[in-house]
Order: sequence, then structure tokens, then C-alpha cells
Amino acid sequence: MENKMDRPSFAEFFKIWFKIGCISFGGPAGQIAMMHRIAVDEKKWIDEPRFLHALNFCMLLPGPEAQKLATYLGWLMYGARGGLTAGILFVLPGALVMLALSLLYALGRGIPLVDGALFGIKAAVLVIVVEALIRIGKRALKTGLMLAIAALAFIGIFFFAVPFPLIVIAAALTGYLVARRDPAILGLSASDTKTAPPPPGSWQRLVFASLIGLVVWWTPVVLAFLLLGPSHVLVSIGTFFSKLAVVSFGGAYALLAYMAQQAVQTYGWMTASEMVDGLGLAETTPGPLILVTQFVGFLAAFRDAAPFSPIAAGILGAAMTTWVTFAPSMLWIFAGAPFVEPLRSNRKLSGALAAITAAVVGVILNLTVWFALHVLFGKVDERHFGIIRWFAFDPMNLDLVTAGLAAIAGVLAFVLHRSLVEVVAIMALLGVAAKFALGN
Repeated sequence: MENKMDRPSFAEFFKIWFKIGCISFGGPAGQIAMMHRIAVDEKKWIDEPRFLHALNFCMLLPGPEAQKLATYLGWLMYGARGGLTAGILFVLPGALVMLALSLLYALGRGIPLVDGALFGIKAAVLVIVVEALIRIGKRALKTGLMLAIAALAFIGIFFFAVPFPLIVIAAALTGYLVARRDPAILGLSASDTKTAPPPPGSWQRLVFASLIGLVVWWTPVVLAFLLLGPSHVLVSIGTFFSKLAVVSFGGAYALLAYMAQQAVQTYGWMTASEMVDGLGLAETTPGPLILVTQFVGFLAAFRDAAPFSPIAAGILGAAMTTWVTFAPSMLWIFAGAPFVEPLRSNRKLSGALAAITAAVVGVILNLTVWFALHVLFGKVDERHFGIIRWFAFDPMNLDLVTAGLAAIAGVLAFVLHRSLVEVVAIMALLGVAAKFALGN
């Protein structure tokens, strides 16, 4: 932290990050742009190069990049208390809103107004995922090898049900090895940039921060294990979403396919249609889109509540999910902050990240197809022929109303260029109108 910073008072710092947490709509791109405007342009806390260095570092690590960036910016200004304050306030308002929406969802099903809004949101979600696929694809697929990695990732997860963590590991290893021999194939520079070594004592701080972070991360899971037993849903939620936090490269869209597969098919916590609803609700809240995980944790515990009431269990499930989703990403920042420059400039690590990003495009394509089938056709059967998997559906079962709403959402997003929040809000209103017009 050698560069001088124009630090505000801690009280003002707290107020600014609380405000950011309340208005951080628009997904990671919009959230990062807003933090840049406030931290660099308006408040002049740091300069442009340092902000970009911080962003590149956050992109190297698993977890929601916007929340990691908020934590890192806070750490730069006020050390550990600044990182904790910025990281928590960036997430907390959205988490509370998501909890309220989850309660409304669980208790309001069957109410025409609620069902109609969810009907319209489903159509918006399909377009939102397509938009994410296009945006990330343009950024990541710059060479033939990157296209091949994306295609193999799609084939692996869609037709062979290869687990998402295995795809991440294979892509990272491929990128690392290729970058050693010919980084240009990955669209990278041919040489490492020389940077200063980490400051003295960095490795000791890494060990200390890692130990503290691991204790904080796993304490709620261990308590649930000891008090409720290894088979309780809160333990399953804690372990599953902890595993997800370690492989969460590429943002929420990349994780959704794997999370949906596990939540719907392996654990039976929810249906595919409800997963689509959860993403739609997450798009309407401030904070990271990865808060969709909180919706999954809430429903899982709400439906397997013993020994608690359903509402109490749902709240505990949401809290457990949020804790184990965001505690690890803050751990990565506190442990790795002193190593920002060496990590940022290492071409082999950059190659691993580039290949992971390319694989994520294939995973998001899988998610797009999966969502489209379940949104537009309703009944979809998973079939197997040996190790090959495919999804069977009847083309005659196309839901024309949903398809029409999806087309309207597409016009709003791609032709009129409305924001994601606007698209979701408009489609919710149209969904209510459609439900009442059809008398459903």
C-alpha cells in the first residue's frame, strides 16, 4: 500500500459502501463500472492503473468478482476492517432483499399476481442468459483454441454430464501448459511482465489470514454438523455451497448449470422451473447475481425444516448459503492481496484463467439450452444411451405465450437496449397481464 490514497473518514467510507450496496444493480459489469466511477473518478481514492490491477487480481480468483473488488478496495484504504466493511456492505442489502423475495416466493405461490409475475420473469431470464453468453463469448473466444475449449466444455457437460469442477480443472491445466509453450494461441503476451516481489512478511500474513478465514468459513457448517447431525439439510447446504465457492470461476451464469444439476437432480431441493424463477428474482436485487444461491438454500431448508419451523429453517438455510458463498471470496482477498502484482503478470496463471473463461462460455451455452427447453416446452425428460445423455421433448408442446413473451424480452434487451432490471420489471407486468387475460 505504498501509493498515497485520498481516504475519507471511516464514517463516510461506511456510508458510501452502504449506498453502493443498495444501488448495485446491473450485474458485475455495471457494479464494477459504478465502483470505478466512485473510487477513481468522483472520490479519487485510487488511480486508474491501480484500479485495473485490482480488477485483474480479482478475476484470477474464484468467487463473485465485484464483491472481491469491493473487499480489495476496502482493504487498500483501511486494511482488514475496511475490507470487511466494504465486502459485507456490498452484499448485505441485496441479501436482505433476496431473503424477502424468497419468503414471498415460498408463501405466495398460488396467488395470481405472484404467479403471473413469475411467469413473465421466466421469459426474461432466457434472454438474460443469452445476453450473458454473447457478452462473455465475445470477450473470451479470441482464438481457435479458445473456441475449441468452449465447444469441448459444452459437449462434456451437455452430452456426458461431466461435473463442472472437473471442467474447470481440465481447462486450467490446458491453459497453464499451453501458456508455457505458446501463449499467443491463447491471445496472451509471449513474456511475463517483470514486477517487484511481494513485500516482506507476505507469506506469514497469507498463512495467518488463511487460518482465520478457514475457521470463519467452516464454523457454521461444523456447528450444524455437531448440533443437527451429518445428514441435516443445513450441513448439506454448507458443504455443497462451500465446494461451489472454490470452483466459482466465470460468475453466476457459469455456476447455474452445475448448481441446477445438483439442486434439482442430485439433492431434489427444487424443480428446474423454480431454478429459473430464482435467477429472475436475483436479477431484480442489488448486489452480486450469485445471490441466487441464497434462494436455493432457502427453499432447500424451507422444505426440509425439522426440527425448525419452515420459515425459521428457510432463514437459516439462506444465512448458511450466503455465509459459505461469500466468506471464501473474502478469504482469497485477505490472503492474496500482497501478491497482486506477481499474480497479475504471470502468463502461466493468466493462461489458466483464459482457458477457464473459454470453458465457461461452453458451460453457459449448456445453461442456455437447458433453460430454453424447460421454459419453452415445460416437460423435458432426461434420457441416456450408455454414457451419452440427451433431453427429450415434444416440439408440439411449445408454449406459444411464453415464446411470445421471450420474443418481447429479446426486443427489449437487444433492440431497445433496456437494462436487465427494466427487462425483468416489464416482463413481470406482462406476465401478470397474460395470466389474467388467459384466466389462469
